[in-house]
Amino acid sequence: MPFNPFQIDLPVTEIIPTVREHLAARNTLIVNAPPGAGKSTLLPLALLEESWLAGQKIIMLEPRRLAARTIAERMAQLLGETVGQTVGYRIRFENRISEQTRIEVVTEGILTRMIHSDRALTGTALVIFDEFHERSIHADVAMALAREAQQTLRPDLRLMVMSATLDMPQLTQLLNAPVAQSMGRQYPIQTIYAGESDEWMLPEFTARTVLQALREQTGDVLVFLPGEGDIRKTEAILRKQLRDVAIHPLFGMLPSGKQYAAIMPDRQGKRKVVLATSIAETSLTIEGVGVVVDTGFGKTSRFDPKSGLSRLETVRISKDSADQRAGRAGRLGPGVAYRLWTKAAHERLTPHRTPEILEADLSSLVLDMAAWGIIDIAQLTWLTPPPKAALLQATDMLHQLQALENGRITEHGKKMHALPTHPRLAHMLLMAQEAGVLPLAADIAALLEERDPLERNSGIDLNLRIEALRRYRKENVGGKRLQKIEKVAASYRRMFSLEPGNGIPDPYETGVLLAHCYPERIAFARPGNNAQFQLANGKYASAGHRDDLAHEPWLAIAHLNAREGVGQIFLASPLNPRDLAPLVKQQDVITWDTTDGELTASRDMRIGSIVLQSKPLPEPDEKHLIPAISEALKREGDTLLNWTEKVQQFQNRVLSLRKWRPTEGWPDLSTPTLLLTNPEWLTPSLREVEVPEDLLEIDLLPILEQFLTAEQKAALNKLAPATIALPDGYEAELLYLKNGKQPILEVRLQDILTWEENPTVDGGEMHVLLNLLTPDLKPLATVADLGSFWAEKYSDLRGELVAKFPGVAWPVR
Repeated sequence: MPFNPFQIDLPVTEIIPTVREHLAARNTLIVNAPPGAGKSTLLPLALLEESWLAGQKIIMLEPRRLAARTIAERMAQLLGETVGQTVGYRIRFENRISEQTRIEVVTEGILTRMIHSDRALTGTALVIFDEFHERSIHADVAMALAREAQQTLRPDLRLMVMSATLDMPQLTQLLNAPVAQSMGRQYPIQTIYAGESDEWMLPEFTARTVLQALREQTGDVLVFLPGEGDIRKTEAILRKQLRDVAIHPLFGMLPSGKQYAAIMPDRQGKRKVVLATSIAETSLTIEGVGVVVDTGFGKTSRFDPKSGLSRLETVRISKDSADQRAGRAGRLGPGVAYRLWTKAAHERLTPHRTPEILEADLSSLVLDMAAWGIIDIAQLTWLTPPPKAALLQATDMLHQLQALENGRITEHGKKMHALPTHPRLAHMLLMAQEAGVLPLAADIAALLEERDPLERNSGIDLNLRIEALRRYRKENVGGKRLQKIEKVAASYRRMFSLEPGNGIPDPYETGVLLAHCYPERIAFARPGNNAQFQLANGKYASAGHRDDLAHEPWLAIAHLNAREGVGQIFLASPLNPRDLAPLVKQQDVITWDTTDGELTASRDMRIGSIVLQSKPLPEPDEKHLIPAISEALKREGDTLLNWTEKVQQFQNRVLSLRKWRPTEGWPDLSTPTLLLTNPEWLTPSLREVEVPEDLLEIDLLPILEQFLTAEQKAALNKLAPATIALPDGYEAELLYLKNGKQPILEVRLQDILTWEENPTVDGGEMHVLLNLLTPDLKPLATVADLGSFWAEKYSDLRGELVAKFPGVAWPVR
């Protein structure tokens, strides 16, 4: 008997007839439904008997592994089956499908690989993009490729985008698709603002709030923390104070058994506290939760195109994430959400989360597109187009790894793309295969992908980690981190049918493999600078003075931070200079001297930016002047060009809208991106430049304004105005910040006495922060919530103001 979804009491059943009707008539549909409506489990099952499916498969993309497993298991349970029959899942290194599987739940880059192996997705009738509002780069790439397949090869291929918080008009217009909307059954949620928390004391503040919530409320408590470190510290504090409460951590690297224990009811019936990362924001239903404690922080990996490095940062979440988290308290009944910030701070949050494609390493994306045969990535349908600077950096890196030649994929690149790993690791594995050291490369790849298994004070030598992994393999000692790393290493060995390597690693072999993986991070010891190294990408980094590798002449660096100045090395291996011979390139370099404007030429032997030998060449032709100036601007343009206050404010206004409205295509006018791409927009202005001083005469503002369409210029003035009108008619300048934080208005208090609340920008979504001044322009107060200021602080200040400035009428409030 076919499954009857209407037997399940979930809100999404109301729109099942609408969904069926739309998909029978069209090939694209958007479903908007709040968390807990049942869209992830009921809608795929409700479509199994549709005539257009005709025995073909449904593929559903989930952004998280735990959600993929859990949703597949729930659907199988509703059918009275086990996973792997009608419903199965595929995640990295785990496959639970069979010949009879008709719904496949997949995650990460698996859907992209499925499209690459079969561009027409033969045998698939519907692709569902679940929780698309999370805006993972995998989902964006898979969407672009699926749309391309639909438009060129498979007009009958149906796409369904499901989300709780997406900007529907923008998505509807882009996909030319209708929206089926379920109102859900969200129970009322009481929001309690617990006051600002200190990021450095987050575990202590969080534990205190959890204890308060347990005293004041009923039901289980779900706590959102940035990462595993904060979770473990909070757990340790709570375990000392709670006896009859079950405490469960929940994060991506946790073993699956412990993840399931966190989301299921406690076996002994105890009240439960779940300490989770953003993994618990969507898709998962954690039984029994009636209270949410939200720290307001999350982790994000941000990519710096100028340095080619990514760094994991703790950041404030957006408003839509905060609403998503609070909603977890109201899925089973009325709930309570404790927020570890103030109501005023809530107004300062950006409205929407930043799509990963704007901040991620794009090398896998570029390789995906090259394998597809697409050179102009902009031609695809992108909800948020990938940033040009990051694309340039990724393309350059893939050329270094021999994956691309003149922008097109090489045979080596095709082999790299066939391996389910990052292009850097794929290149290293293939080079190790040629050199006969694949078992070592498999261990290195696993160690680079996972968390460091050794303590922080263990030194930077990667070979110590390889030895620890091999000791674990032989003697089963070393803990769960090594167990996880060995599982990944074993998966790499299976790819190549390898036996494990258990000998003592040759550190120089390790160094060569790292050099293949990170050619731009080959590092040479700086003469006279103890433990400091110059990288091939021109950056500098240091090891601890007492580290075993501090005095090596050459290093291959795997992990380091991307801070300005001298970075810190976390993982590296020594290099034998003789092994670097294949990486040394002869290069004729033409340089524009940024002190006197002279052109010089030299023939260098280099590894990246590391110059091993240099010979002067005759004075170069003037035709090389503009390209040489452009190269100098990439390195030093932040000081060579005239970035006036007006120019910076124009940049910051556009960058703020780019942050606040990530789906609207606002250009990246950040200074690093502009400098990296300066040949594309500044070349006409360089024709009259002879000496560095001439660069300061270039008026950047009208040039940058050309990045905006006429419609965007009008929207900029409306959504992020340069000034704001005061009650007396005077236009006061707003100060915008490049990171999209709350803009600031510096104003005398007596000029806004008639205002009841802070003014807003971004169509009312973003409140302006007020820096209030006295009549003699001295700082008085910084106010995020003017209503609270009038109610709580003004009366205390008024007496002092009347006495000091009697000429101003200070009204009683």
